Amino acid sequence: MLIRFEKEHSKLGVFLDDKRIYTVDDSSLAVGIGENSFKMSHGSFKIHDTVLLKTAVVIKGIETNGRSATLITRFGKIFLEAQNSRIKVSFEGFDEYNRLFLILPAKENEKVYGSGEIFSEFNIIGERANVWVAEHINAIQIAKKLIKQVGGIKNSKRKQAFKKYETYYAQPTFVSSRKYYYHSLTTARSSFDFTNNGYHRIKTDEIAPFYIGFGRNFEEIMQGITELVGRQPELPDWVYDGQIIATQGGSDRLRRANEIAKDNDLNATGFWIQDWEGRRITAAGKQLFWNWEWDSELYPGLDSIIKDFNAQGKKVLGYINPFLAVEKPLYKEASEKGYCVKAKDGSDYLVTITTFPAAMVDFTNPDAYNWLKNIIKKNMIEFGLSGWMADFGEYLPTDCVLFSGEDPELVHNTWPARWARLNREVLEETGKLGEIMFFTRAGYSDTPRYSTMMWCGDNHTDFSIDFGLPSVIPAMLSLSVCGFGLSHSDIGGYTSFFNLRRSEELYMRWCEMNAFTPIMRGHEGLNPDLNAQFDASEAVLAHGAKMARIHKALKPYLKEAVKYNSQTGVGVIRPLFFYYDEEKAYNECYEYLLGRDILVAPVITQGTDKREVYLPNDEWIHLWSKREYKGGTYTVSAPIGEIPVFIRKNAEKAIKLLMED
Repeated sequence: MLIRFEKEHSKLGVFLDDKRIYTVDDSSLAVGIGENSFKMSHGSFKIHDTVLLKTAVVIKGIETNGRSATLITRFGKIFLEAQNSRIKVSFEGFDEYNRLFLILPAKENEKVYGSGEIFSEFNIIGERANVWVAEHINAIQIAKKLIKQVGGIKNSKRKQAFKKYETYYAQPTFVSSRKYYYHSLTTARSSFDFTNNGYHRIKTDEIAPFYIGFGRNFEEIMQGITELVGRQPELPDWVYDGQIIATQGGSDRLRRANEIAKDNDLNATGFWIQDWEGRRITAAGKQLFWNWEWDSELYPGLDSIIKDFNAQGKKVLGYINPFLAVEKPLYKEASEKGYCVKAKDGSDYLVTITTFPAAMVDFTNPDAYNWLKNIIKKNMIEFGLSGWMADFGEYLPTDCVLFSGEDPELVHNTWPARWARLNREVLEETGKLGEIMFFTRAGYSDTPRYSTMMWCGDNHTDFSIDFGLPSVIPAMLSLSVCGFGLSHSDIGGYTSFFNLRRSEELYMRWCEMNAFTPIMRGHEGLNPDLNAQFDASEAVLAHGAKMARIHKALKPYLKEAVKYNSQTGVGVIRPLFFYYDEEKAYNECYEYLLGRDILVAPVITQGTDKREVYLPNDEWIHLWSKREYKGGTYTVSAPIGEIPVFIRKNAEKAIKLLMED
């Protein structure tokens, strides 16, 4: 694809393969001065943006050689450079300004996707997206939900207003159905306004370079995006060999979980014990003591158990985050050495997490950064853990003081990417990349190049469309279009309180969905005693065995898709519109393609044994009945254990793997 620029008096024509795609004039760009005020509570932010000045960028002159152009304005210079199939736009001389306003033309029936991980929608045309890393689920949302349920109001299809949502993973990237993408290099807050039929409005809270790229198809679009944000490496071979079972509560419980898994043929490739470092009981539930050392009282003999499990071909995974429990030894050491993020009075900045305070390791301090890396190397890798949840990253306050002297407002969004980089460097420096993996929940630009896997955070243990099982499907799809192609979710969800609790039905429906994702991993939840677990009943055990067997059977297919993601940036979980130019494909957010050839339509409604499925124009084979289908909309049987899955008829590898299982 050839991009060129052509001067047209005081305007600049932008051409793609000799077709005009845009005209840059005085109305295209504006700059301004503004200031934000932030109020953070438990990782959730209230933001007030005041624009003090906004003024159009007046073009006074244009210089071009065809493949690049310079706009000379009254404020400074704007450079446009054609880089293969994308345009880079950068700025010089705009130092007095901290707001950039851009207008891009919109078309009727255009669809738009991205801005990070979005749980309630996939196509965000008609919405305004706030690109700011935050806690996705807050206490007020949960309290309102519980009060309504106690009052007998239970509507799993109800959604909040889009503007009320926050996200763990924000990214200043979007993809248009017109086969172009936008990506900014800003680290500041930005916003996308897709509410006007004639144009899209983009605002960034700093003057930063951005890209607009093009592709002949959506695979090319993803290659272009991931050249900018990075790609994930291939996963360790062992992750495909069944399911990772979640358990906690001590060594006896871990051994018992292993025995149950063996007795019931659960294909347990690993066991995830998030409380390996200790557990605290709070008003919120069974939480963790954030001191990144083995709690030998809770887990006596764990070092020997890990060696024994490894000899059986089973891995043990743990947990870590960038906070430190103020009651424990590692915090004392970090505080004495000045390794924590500071408040303005010079004290350690303590952030409230649910009901307790915690300090944050300052990633901008090289000594603190290396200190935490060495803790992971010694206390986790040398100890024998084969992976871990690298939790959090969203909570950097904007009123803190950093060792580097950087403005925390401009660092906040980057914090989860820095956290992922720290974990990645540990694996690279120990030679364990490809053998050990970690999974993150928070992210921003650069997270795709550092993290090895995403998971979809603390979803509710129910069928609610905005926070429960259904929400993880648009979340995985939106991660994919932003360039993070490896994602999964906690089997059964996490957030559980009072009457918000996981049923056996929910666990099994979530389990069968996760069998058709890159990793099949459970979680006991915030309040394990309220939730059905992997061993809740004979029916749940039999279901888990069946789904783990299917996931293991998919190993060659998944490995191939994961490798393709590492090479091209085309995710394992893919939207239907990637390959089918159909209106329904562009709007479908509760079905997905696993790789190229398997269509998955999870059951997202409680108490049903059927599901309406849209099949794009192709030839499909229903996994369970072996019945052949053409494109169209069908109501198919979907009892528990027979999630609607369809395989492209000419996909011989996928057919062989699944049909013979």
